[in-house]
Amino acid sequence: MVSVKFTRADKRVTLPRYESGGAAGMDLRAFLDAGVLIPPLGRVKIPTGLRIEIPEGFEGQVRPRSGLAVKHGITVLNSPGTIDSDYRGDLDIILINLGADDVIIKDGERIAQLIIAPVSRACPVETDSLSATERGEGGFGSTGV
Repeated sequence: MVSVKFTRADKRVTLPRYESGGAAGMDLRAFLDAGVLIPPLGRVKIPTGLRIEIPEGFEGQVRPRSGLAVKHGITVLNSPGTIDSDYRGDLDIILINLGADDVIIKDGERIAQLIIAPVSRACPVETDSLSATERGEGGFGSTGV
């Protein structure tokens, strides 16, 4: 277990939690004074009322909730969103409505999930050539359907 620190903007704010024993992500909830309408193809930044301190060597990944996606077409726009270990600002979620109908996000509604994952940092090395592989330069769709 990795300890992740949170501060709450208000006593009403619920700390994220795993909703089942096997859940990979902690659910994040909207912190709103009033419902927020998201029209079709509209996007909004929804506050959670949280700030976070992720340990060095880890990141937070903000991902959509499948229930909102299948029922309403709501997803996290920059999915997965990355929260770096040195970020200390407000934890807001950018949602987009890809559905055909208006959707209202209510205070306390579960809007995204947070995954805490280890980070490997790479050391860029310039070279004159790259090793050959069977795939080679085959890009998008080159490995089949």
